[in-house]
Amino acid sequence: MTDVVAHRALIERLEGEAARAPGRYRAKVALLALAGFAVLGGALVLALGVSVGLVVLLVAISPLLLLKLFKVVWIPIAFGWMLLRSLWVRFDAPWGYRLGKHEAPALQVEVERLRRETGAPRLHGIIIDRDLNAAAATVPRALGLFGHRHYLVLGLPLMQALDPQQFASVIAHEFGHFGGGHGRFGGWVYRVRASWDRVLAQLQARRSWTSALFVRFFRWYAPYFNAYSFVLARNQEYQADAMAARIAGARVAGDALVRVNLGSERLAQDFWPGMQRRGATEAAPPTRLYRDMADSLRQPHEDDARRLQRLLARPPGHDDTHPTLAQRLAALAVTPALVPPPTRSFAEAYLGDLLPRLEHEFSEQWRRQVEFDWRESHRQRAADVQRLAELEAMPVRGADEAVEHARLSEALVPGVEAMALYRKALEQAPADPFVHFRLGVLMLEADNAAGVAHLRRAISLDAQCREVALQHLARYYRERGDAAGEDEIATEWQQMQDARLRGYHARNELGAKDVFLAHGLDASTLAALRAVLDAQRSVAKAWLVRKQLPGDDGGVPHYVLLVAWRGLIYSEAERLKRLVDAIELPGTFIVFAGNRQYRAAARRLRKAAGEPVYRK
Repeated sequence: MTDVVAHRALIERLEGEAARAPGRYRAKVALLALAGFAVLGGALVLALGVSVGLVVLLVAISPLLLLKLFKVVWIPIAFGWMLLRSLWVRFDAPWGYRLGKHEAPALQVEVERLRRETGAPRLHGIIIDRDLNAAAATVPRALGLFGHRHYLVLGLPLMQALDPQQFASVIAHEFGHFGGGHGRFGGWVYRVRASWDRVLAQLQARRSWTSALFVRFFRWYAPYFNAYSFVLARNQEYQADAMAARIAGARVAGDALVRVNLGSERLAQDFWPGMQRRGATEAAPPTRLYRDMADSLRQPHEDDARRLQRLLARPPGHDDTHPTLAQRLAALAVTPALVPPPTRSFAEAYLGDLLPRLEHEFSEQWRRQVEFDWRESHRQRAADVQRLAELEAMPVRGADEAVEHARLSEALVPGVEAMALYRKALEQAPADPFVHFRLGVLMLEADNAAGVAHLRRAISLDAQCREVALQHLARYYRERGDAAGEDEIATEWQQMQDARLRGYHARNELGAKDVFLAHGLDASTLAALRAVLDAQRSVAKAWLVRKQLPGDDGGVPHYVLLVAWRGLIYSEAERLKRLVDAIELPGTFIVFAGNRQYRAAARRLRKAAGEPVYRK
């Protein structure tokens, strides 16, 4: 079930059914959840059952016949084993800093107190990560057939933004997702939804005929089950909020919701853009990011009242099981209001000596991730300032210069009328995708619907901007409650993801229908490749082609390199890995040897390539 219009219609129909006959609706959800397990178990039982049945039948006819046809018996067994392997999906614990047994004892005591009060199952671990969020994470055992491992994930920025009572309500909310108290059925469905989504994602990343069977099933089943259980999943959010209110009080739970939502807005609109601006004057990224983030979240902001009103006005949708802030506060019977920052945060109260260590460790992780790009951005900004001055000094600017002037002015000049500059640039460069994109974004931010046409034009001119343009369009339609517009974007988004998955497989596999073209590389790139191949010593010959990727709008070429070895090779996989690590090409590439598995592909590749690109 991939059609977003049908998805929305089903959810709306089920909302009515759940209100009229909640018992019948819950029974249907339970049966549908069990159907998924039945398909998986049934396929395995069928394969093994056929083997047992053949053995019994052959023994009944003649034991000698069993010996003669023993290989036939193994066919369904092998099929069952391949099915089992294709479904053997490994789920790792959530990423983050896992608390040791004796670390942050005050936090562990508080979490255990709240776990007991909510009736949640025992935890396999408490994990602290870098997000302004918290989560009840479940890791299924054998696709959930043998239960789940439960982890509580707590975001350090959230612990720094809330006071102890507010954060206790957050923990109680997450324990509510585990199905404590009267919410065990909802908690089970919550885990099953997550399990099916993760199973589908991992199966899609594989390519075998056995896993393909189940990919087709789960591509229909997982969205269908998600739609069918949507009402229950959203109700589970209300139940989790009710759990938070029972433990910490409705007012405290409501205040925590307001603080979390405003904190998210402020990070996106103030803190991270501020980090980008610091790159203009600072050559290296800051070393105390998570201390700075905590200070930012703890300060009141002049735009908080306006942002809260916008959050409260946001219409509900069917793409997220979380109700809107207004809906959640109404369910708690709490009047929306700005909440002052805490005088002492939960992190300060419960992490002890671990708090400065985590701030330092997370800040270092972030700094290492962004350092190269930060320094490059700082260098580029200095060059951009100089270039803008040159453009400003020009008496007349051509089309390209007009576009560049608008782009640099928007990035470097505070308070500039960027929309006017882009309109002027559009007169000179009517087919420039960047100008259409920025005009579209700025217009939508100004609530001007004409921006939609500009973003559509940008996509038609440059497919590589599709993803970010669709994100802006989706946000515009969502904030205005335009269901038809949201459905249209959701359909396009799914099509884009499907194409991306096909491109991923096309770049990582060799198939019978692959089309090979001339590589088209220049002499210097080929010389560098030959030098790498020569240094390996074990390569006798090599052929290089470019693989045609139908429907791939990424614009990145993909190359295939076939190698023939000199003499005997002890570990072909190791040799290939060394080659891949050493080779640099202007695009993606794979390297293979023409062994038995890829003999046909090697024959077609050599024919397309002609002469080898390298000979020892």
